[in-house]
Amino acid sequence: MDFYSTKRISAEFEERDDKPGMAITYQDGYKSWCPMDVFDRDYQPVTAMSFGHAVAALKVGQRVCRQGWNGKGMWLSLSGDGVRRVEADSFWSKNNAEFAREQGGHAPVLPCITMKTASGEILMGWLASQTDILADDWMIVD
Repeated sequence: MDFYSTKRISAEFEERDDKPGMAITYQDGYKSWCPMDVFDRDYQPVTAMSFGHAVAALKVGQRVCRQGWNGKGMWLSLSGDGVRRVEADSFWSKNNAEFAREQGGHAPVLPCITMKTASGEILMGWLASQTDILADDWMIVD
């Protein structure tokens, strides 16, 4: 059976049996060693991630951005981790509030990716461009 994993690790160069590799420490403290060729193939620095790894970081509560955005203070975040029940009076849109009232006073709201813009607003429902999806310059914002 095959598996795919996305995880955040810390790593330092270490030779074992005259072979270059990386000593890996997982977030739970578990330690292992990986040959350099396997490490280079399977791991990306948190400053040069694929879009898929950026989405995985969003799902565990991290903020992410493209490297070119960083100077502007822009970042993405995931709004919620599942469907939320929102009361009618909490909706900004009168149409959404009306729908919620028709549904018994509340409506389910799905999570979305939001963006903190360069001008300081939160954009609800950010969508990735083709360039964003194919880029390998995504990074975690500390």
